[in-house]
Amino acid sequence: MISKRLQELSLNIDDRSARVGVVGLGYVGLPLAVELAAAGFEVIGFDIDEEKVRSIEAGSSYIGDISSERLQSVREGDRLQATTDFDRLGEVQVINVCVPTPLTKTKDPDVSFMASAVEEIRDRLSPGDLIILGSTTYPGTTRELFVPVLEETGLKVGQDFSLAFAPERIDPANTTFKIKNVPKVVGGETPLCTELACKVFDTVFDETVPVSSTQSAEMVKLLENTFRAINIGLANEVALMCERLGLDVWEVIEAAATKPYGFMKFLPGPGLGGHCIPVDPSYLSWRMKSLNFSARFIELATEINSGMPAHVVDRVTELLNDAKLAVNGARLLIIGVAYKRDVGDMRESPAIDVVSLLARKGAEISYHDPFVPECEIDGKLYKGSELNDEVLAETDLALILTDHSAVDYEWLAEKAPRIFDTRNATGALAGYEEKITKL
Repeated sequence: MISKRLQELSLNIDDRSARVGVVGLGYVGLPLAVELAAAGFEVIGFDIDEEKVRSIEAGSSYIGDISSERLQSVREGDRLQATTDFDRLGEVQVINVCVPTPLTKTKDPDVSFMASAVEEIRDRLSPGDLIILGSTTYPGTTRELFVPVLEETGLKVGQDFSLAFAPERIDPANTTFKIKNVPKVVGGETPLCTELACKVFDTVFDETVPVSSTQSAEMVKLLENTFRAINIGLANEVALMCERLGLDVWEVIEAAATKPYGFMKFLPGPGLGGHCIPVDPSYLSWRMKSLNFSARFIELATEINSGMPAHVVDRVTELLNDAKLAVNGARLLIIGVAYKRDVGDMRESPAIDVVSLLARKGAEISYHDPFVPECEIDGKLYKGSELNDEVLAETDLALILTDHSAVDYEWLAEKAPRIFDTRNATGALAGYEEKITKL
């Protein structure tokens, strides 16, 4: 029998009297918290990072897709609050869990952040509460991890409280597809769980897409990013083929992309980066191994994509050799260390591996990235350099790893003695063919 409190939650969502919590205030949690507050809910954000909490309370955004002005607009009247005090979970009726889900060094899922979050929620769970997991994870996590822990309270899912999975689909720095106009996939443990979660997200998203279960919703997210990882792996392998054949892979891909059906353009690069694409396929592969199933496409794509940083280093070595220069002692300027264009996120960035490999070979490395003022790789702190005549005069080779739009690539081509371009950032330039080598 469904509890009265759970039935009342639907009305509380409709009139926005339900308080909403967001656990984890990173690049997923903060945008969601802001949109829920803008939709009229009173929102409390939870994080263990005191600096994030202080920034939110001060109305200062640390997420590129959320301006400080936007954050300040929902801070008015305390519609959005932030805290490190997890006892305040007892004040909310809807709890979104948006904590990190990294991999261990052995490529196994690290569910420690989710486990900590669900334990905090369990200790404050009340009848009528709705818990929504948004962290990317392997199929079965919601049912196998969250249900048993939450039911330790004596409350039953679907009767006393609701539980759903609704994966994030955020693409940082994407100016076309933002949080509201990307459909939200939702799968609950029961039909009522799905209905209530959809009702919450209908206040924020232009469209919600209900699926039959939490496992289906979990699999949707992994399919999306596994699809991308495998196709990027194919593009990278085609790049290696074109190199052997003496062809320009960028010309080949652009020409193929003119076909109006049956082809989707994916681009090669120095490797995969970000929290999702390099990680999510490994979650699925790990899960399938436990069922004695080998995810061969995933494993092959992972092998190809993981090998791209070493390939880039080999190409840099060849270019320096052609100029009668050794890698050991060569002055290399890395252009872009973030994992993608126009963001400051270095998680899983291929630049980390490239810099590490080049440093081990004795290269003297500096970098320019307008979004990353400093970074630490292999225990060494690197500080970003300005792009100017003096810096380029002391550079043996400029290596483009991230094609930030703020960089003047024509000026770079004019000033740098030689360039290795892994992103085709210089593709539109003419007259610099002798200086520029592309992946």
